[in-house]
Amino acid sequence: MSRIGLREVAAFNPEQTSCPAEGVTRLLRSPDERVVAGPASRNCTVIASALDLIGNTPLIALDRVHRGPGRILAKAEFMQPGGSVKDRAARAIVLAAREDGRLAPGAPVVEMTSGNMGAGLAVACAALEHPLVVTMSAGNSPQRARMLEALGAEVVLVPQINGAPGQVTGADVSAAAVAAQRIAAERGGYYVNQFHAPECMRTHREATGPEIWEQSSGRVDAWVAAVGTGATFLGVAAALKERNPRVICAAVEPEGCRPLAGLPVTKHRHLIQGTSYGSVPPHWDGDLMDLSIPVTDEEVERWRRALATQEGLHVGYSAAANVAATVALLSSGRLPADTIAATVLCDTGLKY
Repeated sequence: MSRIGLREVAAFNPEQTSCPAEGVTRLLRSPDERVVAGPASRNCTVIASALDLIGNTPLIALDRVHRGPGRILAKAEFMQPGGSVKDRAARAIVLAAREDGRLAPGAPVVEMTSGNMGAGLAVACAALEHPLVVTMSAGNSPQRARMLEALGAEVVLVPQINGAPGQVTGADVSAAAVAAQRIAAERGGYYVNQFHAPECMRTHREATGPEIWEQSSGRVDAWVAAVGTGATFLGVAAALKERNPRVICAAVEPEGCRPLAGLPVTKHRHLIQGTSYGSVPPHWDGDLMDLSIPVTDEEVERWRRALATQEGLHVGYSAAANVAATVALLSSGRLPADTIAATVLCDTGLKY
């Protein structure tokens, strides 16, 4: 018996290898029982490793924080084992490198990270038995460094160049990347180099985008997301436009730091860690972006609080920026009143 007088009983039969039907499959034996039902694939199947928990995240309707016009559907990437959308790319990169011989069994993996790619790599490296070393700007949240260390990674903090605590600039990221390359060379490690890894965009084009399309029953009119490496935005945009060329794809950029919109950068510091470093990502494809939407730090703070208190979703700053921008797009009058816009809740708020 639990403290509230209920026993949690999973609807699980040890002799059953698959679910006979979705949802509850047996009657309660007594009034003080309740069935705990999760996704069918995970309730009734033994998962081999944490790698198999990556992907197939739910699509959540944000009907409490936004009641119209239009509707927001958000991909719950914070539910990944590493706590963010970067788990997808991390798994893809490590598996591809192992398969083609770039990463030998047991060899170290090295990468620069703002925290999320590092956590995804830590999950993959733990499951596949590779040591992991990550370099990270000292301006990133200390919670991220602690999570990485808890997952077994060695964390090397790199002093900031022109940023501030909680506000990491492009120069700060470059310094951390240089440190990662040096460590990889010194230790004979595999350098991930996420900004140039083709597996990043590919996994979102082949998995994340199709998941959104299928979960929405093909009812997506717009896609809105912030841009770091650009892989999530571009991969999903490509997948959605393949299915419907009329889908509007909007990149989210901090006010004053909008190189994708072709504007000069006047504000290098902002709250959206892991995105918008003041330059165009190396593999950027401008044909997949229909417009850029600016957000302010104040809007991001306000929407992050609203998502937590009204939706029960404690997410990070990039997730809040995505929602703020999606609301702005739906409220702009640019799109019909019944538009369905998809976005992504990039990571958990527990990293901040």
